[in-house]
Amino acid sequence: MAKKSKKRWVARVNTESTFPPEGLFKKSAATIARTLASRKVSPKGPGSGMQMLTYFINRAGTGLTATRRKELEKAKELLHKRIERDKKAREAT
Repeated sequence: MAKKSKKRWVARVNTESTFPPEGLFKKSAATIARTLASRKVSPKGPGSGMQMLTYFINRAGTGLTATRRKELEKAKELLHKRIERDKKAREAT
């Protein structure tokens, strides 16, 4: 049997994307969603921003307060609506 690595897989994650501004995840849900949907932070579109947000929530784990987690989940909903709206707009053209 192979030895199990002592380090977590997230320690090896490398990203090609840009990074969200520092302190972004401490702001309101609307601000988080708007910033992560912008081309400056997510050059590949809002889907990339959704991945960053989900990654942050997963990494924070049990360290998030219930209030902060609720706000981040609200930001995910707003970002999801933005993705769906963009998708419908592309289909209409």
